[in-house]
Amino acid sequence: MLAWKKSQYKGLRYRESKTEFVGVGRSKRHKRYYMMTYKWRGKTISEAFGWEGDYIRNEESAYDICRKLSSNRKDRTPPFTLAEYRQQNQMKLESARKQEEEEKARNVTFAEIFTEKYFPQVQNNRQNPRSIEREEDLFRLWINPVIGNRSIQTILPFHLERIKENMVKAGRAPRSIQYSLAVVRQVFNFAISNRLFSGANPADKTGGVKRPKFDNRRNRFLSRQEALDLLGELAKRSTDVHDMTMFSLYTGARAGEIFNLKWGDIDISQDIVMFRDTKSVKSRPAFLTDAVKAMLSKRCSVATQTNNLVFPGRAGKKIGKISNTFRRAVDKLRLNEDIIDRRDRVTFHTLRHTFASWLAIDGINPFHLKELLGHSDLKLTERYSHLSESALKIAALRIQNG
Repeated sequence: MLAWKKSQYKGLRYRESKTEFVGVGRSKRHKRYYMMTYKWRGKTISEAFGWEGDYIRNEESAYDICRKLSSNRKDRTPPFTLAEYRQQNQMKLESARKQEEEEKARNVTFAEIFTEKYFPQVQNNRQNPRSIEREEDLFRLWINPVIGNRSIQTILPFHLERIKENMVKAGRAPRSIQYSLAVVRQVFNFAISNRLFSGANPADKTGGVKRPKFDNRRNRFLSRQEALDLLGELAKRSTDVHDMTMFSLYTGARAGEIFNLKWGDIDISQDIVMFRDTKSVKSRPAFLTDAVKAMLSKRCSVATQTNNLVFPGRAGKKIGKISNTFRRAVDKLRLNEDIIDRRDRVTFHTLRHTFASWLAIDGINPFHLKELLGHSDLKLTERYSHLSESALKIAALRIQNG
């Protein structure tokens, strides 16, 4: 056990380490462990400062604390003990750290939160690469120039109106403007949940920024002959694109659902396919026509594993977006000729809309159509009700031909 030595100050003693030293040259000496002793409320109390360099710099700094605490005990002003002194100091440090964090949070810019915290999380959680790319483009082109360098605490609805105004002047579609404001709202919600921002979200509906209203619904669907012509043209160009087109046309699958589809999700013998991790999160079944079963049977081989993709891209990896072969086939057939309104243009998503429209014309129950499409709300399916009504009208008027 190392022996205690008295320091030059009353009530302060120390012992020396045999292996550790402080100082260099002539000032080099053994490292010291300090202890203070004092009387308080009729008791003799000893408290350890610890090794110099850990909590105190040297003997003088230890004595300064001893003298301060002694004066406090005489004046009856806390802290009275070294433990209380340390606790008070810790509270001060915590308070200072909190103030520093709050100050930093007040000064953090929207761009810093987006690029360093929010967007990396989006990249990890989102499955659709086109959605990720679009969000990044909207930030770069429209959001960042207006509010990127502003402290997130100083952003007001006025600034979001400027984003909207810039996009309107540039002729951007109402849907793109709405999407941009949605990105801003999501970043603020992220900042709030991660304690990077406190207060009301200026991009919420209650924030005063009016979102442009628009009807983004696609009205165009293919006739039976157009569908056959498109499949025929694609068969000349690409088996994969042809097969994905047929699959969407006769199951109502979204592009992303097709890209994610694995052989384990398909039971050809039971005429059924299960779409998993869909846009509405819930899985849903679809049913296979004879033409689709024949197509799938050709694609399936003895070596096919249940976890293999049905429609793989290069090197067996998942496809990110539909090939331009589809657009070239549409152009060849002039399906979009003289069509200006983008809602009437034939895209890959038109196939899903065609599937739903054909079923509505055939008089399918709206609830059944909702389930087949995987809609979360029947209101989304009601857009096809006019087609069903037209079919009923034709059927009812047949009486005049009787």
